Amino acid sequence: MSEPMTPDSSPAPAERSYPIVPRPADDARFSAGLALDVADVLTRHGYPRPTSGLDWVELKLALLHFLYGNGGAA
Repeated sequence: MSEPMTPDSSPAPAERSYPIVPRPADDARFSAGLALDVADVLTRHGYPRPTSGLDWVELKLALLHFLYGNGGAA
């Protein structure tokens, strides 16, 4: 089955999965372990491993914003 087309004949954009809305009040999936796993993936792709506390804070904030958007609103 083909993708629906927009009036300009380009494929219609797929519905987004992220950010997750509404933002859960307490999401057990968002943990230090998640940040560690993402850091492992980044390191395997050649990026430097986060070392300072600020590196870890920034990584967790980036994940938070990607997963849940700005306060849970897209």
